[in-house]
Amino acid sequence: MSEPSAAGPGTGGRSSAPSVGRPVSGVRLLGIAATLAGRACPLVLGVHTVLALAVGLVPVIAAWLTKCLLDGLVNGASRRDLLVLAAGLAAIGLLGRLAPHASRYCKAEMNRRVGLLAQRRLFDAVNAYTGLRRFEDPRFLDELRLARQGGGSNPGQAVDGILGILRSATTVGGFLVALWLLSPWAGAFIVMTSAPALVAEIGLSRRRARTIWRVGPAERRELFYGSLLSSVQAAKEVRLFGIGDFLRDRMIAERSTVNVASRAVDWRELWVQTALGALAALATAGGLLWAVGAAATGMLTVGDVTVFAAAVAAVQSSLATIAADVARTHHALVLLRHYVAVVDAGPDLPRSASPRPTAALRRGIELRDVWFRYAPDHPWTLRGVDLFIPHGTSLAVVGRNGAGKSTLVKLLCRFYAPQRGRILWDGVDIADMCPEELRHRIGAVFQDFMSYDLTVTENIALGDLSALGDPERVRAAALRAGVHDTVCGLPRGYDTLLSRSFFLESDKKDPETGIVLSGGQAQRLALARAFLRDGRDLLILDEPSAGLDAEAEHEIHTAIRTHRVGRTSVLISHRLGAVREADLIVVLSEGRVREQGTHDGLMAAGGEYRRLFSLQAAGYRGHRSDEQPVPGGTS
Repeated sequence: MSEPSAAGPGTGGRSSAPSVGRPVSGVRLLGIAATLAGRACPLVLGVHTVLALAVGLVPVIAAWLTKCLLDGLVNGASRRDLLVLAAGLAAIGLLGRLAPHASRYCKAEMNRRVGLLAQRRLFDAVNAYTGLRRFEDPRFLDELRLARQGGGSNPGQAVDGILGILRSATTVGGFLVALWLLSPWAGAFIVMTSAPALVAEIGLSRRRARTIWRVGPAERRELFYGSLLSSVQAAKEVRLFGIGDFLRDRMIAERSTVNVASRAVDWRELWVQTALGALAALATAGGLLWAVGAAATGMLTVGDVTVFAAAVAAVQSSLATIAADVARTHHALVLLRHYVAVVDAGPDLPRSASPRPTAALRRGIELRDVWFRYAPDHPWTLRGVDLFIPHGTSLAVVGRNGAGKSTLVKLLCRFYAPQRGRILWDGVDIADMCPEELRHRIGAVFQDFMSYDLTVTENIALGDLSALGDPERVRAAALRAGVHDTVCGLPRGYDTLLSRSFFLESDKKDPETGIVLSGGQAQRLALARAFLRDGRDLLILDEPSAGLDAEAEHEIHTAIRTHRVGRTSVLISHRLGAVREADLIVVLSEGRVREQGTHDGLMAAGGEYRRLFSLQAAGYRGHRSDEQPVPGGTS
C-alpha cells in the first residue's frame, strides 16, 4: 500500500486546527486588557480612572492656587479672598494625600479581579482543547507557561500602566495650559527641553524590555539547572554520578550571560540618564533665570514664578513617569500576547458541527486503513492499520517499543485524529461524535498514570466524580484493584492526603498531614480509578502492571480478567504472559499489523509473537530460547 503524500491526506473535509502564536497588534492587546478589566470590575475601573485624573490634576491646581495666594498677598487682596484660597489649597492638599491611597487600593482590587477572570478564561480555553497535540508540543508548553505566569497579572498591569500614562499626561497637559496662559514662550521652552528626555527614556525602556525578552531562555535554563541541584527527584543521580559541579557551572554560566546583557543595559542607562539629568538641570536653571528676570521687569508676578518653577519640575518628573509607564505597559502587553495566543488558539482537533450520538457499543470497533504520524516531518507511526475489535472481547496489543501501541490507544480515545483512514464505533466514525460523549464510554489506565495530590477517596473518585459522595463505590473499586488493605493502614484511611507539599516544614514530620505512596501503590490507585468507571463500553489498559512485582502483577491481572469479562477491552503489555488469555492478540511492527490470532494459534504459526514469547520465557527459565524452544501454547 502506498504511503500518503508528505503534505498529509485529507481528513474527510474537516479543516485543520489553527496554529498557536498568530501575531496580535498592540492596539488589540490593549483592547483585550481593557475589556477584561471592564467585565471583571467596571465600578473599580471607573473609580480608578477618575482617581488617576484627579491625582494628575492635583499638582496643577495646587500650583495655580499657590500662585493666586502669593499674588494676593503681594497685591493686598482681602482677607476673605486669601482665606478662600488657603482653604482651597488645604482641600487640594488633602485630596493629594488621600487620592493616591485610594488609587493604590483600586489598582490592587482591579488586579485581583482581572487576574481571577483571566485565569478562568485561560483554563476554560485549555480545557476546551480536545486532543493532546498541543500538550506534547514543547513550543506550546512554553507558550502556556508564559501565559500562566502573565495571564493573571498582566491585563491589570497593562490597564494600570495606561491609567498611569493618563495621570502623568494630565499633569503635563495641565501645566502646559497654565504656562501658556502665563507666556506661550514658557510653554514652548518646557516642551523643547523635556521632549528629548521623554524620547530617550522610552528608547531605554524598549531596550530594557528587549533585553528581558532576549535573556528569558537563559534565565529559564538557569532555573532548570538550579531545580536539578535542589530537587529530590534528581538528588540520587546527581550524587551517584558526581554531576553537581557540572550542573552548578552550567547554572553559573547562564547567570553570567544574563548579567552581561543586563550590565550593558544598565551602563547605557547610566550615561543617558546622566546626560538627561544634566540637560534637565541646565534647562531648569536657565528657565528660572529667565522667570526671575521677567519678574524683575514686571512681565511675571511672584506667583507666576512659582507656577513656572513647579511646572518645570512636575513636567520633567511626569515625562519620566510616562516613559516608565510606557515600558511597564509594553512589557505587560508582550507577556499578554502569550495569554491571547493560548486563549484564541481555537480547537486543536476538528469537531463535527452536528455530532452523531454515541450509543452503547453493540457490534464492535473497527480501524480502517489508519495512517498516523505526529508531525509532517516525522516518520509514520501507524501505516494502514486494519483491525476489528468485536464487542465483548478482549484484545491484546504487543510489539517492540515504537511499534505504535500507545499511539493506537491515543487514537481510540480521540486524543489525535488519523491523517488517513477511519475509526468506527458500531459503524459510525468517532470523528463525527462528540469527544466528551465518546470518552464517557471509555475507562483507561495509562502507562504514564497520574497520582494526584489529593485524598485517597478523591484520587479514586476522579475516575467518576459522581462517586465522590458514594464511599461504598470507592471502596469496591479499591478492593478490586487490591489496594483497600493498604489504604486502611494509612493514618486517615480513605481521607489520607497523598502529598507532603501543602504544609509547613514543622508539619511535614507528622504523618497525619499526608503521605506519599510507592509507585506500585499509586499504580493500584490508578487501576481503581479505571475500575470505578464500571459499565463503560471500552476498557483500555496500557501497561497496567509495569511498576509492580511478580505477585502484585499476578493479582492485578487476575482482577483485570475478572473485570473485563463480557466487556470490550484493549490490553497493551510488554509482558507476554499477561496477554495469553486475550480473545485476540495483535502484533504491531513498524506501524503495521503483522500477526493476529489467539495465543495458541500465534505460537503454532511460529512468527514474531512466538519468538518474543519464547525469549521472555527463556529469560525466566534462565536459558537461551534457541537452546530449548518453548512448545506452542505453553509457557
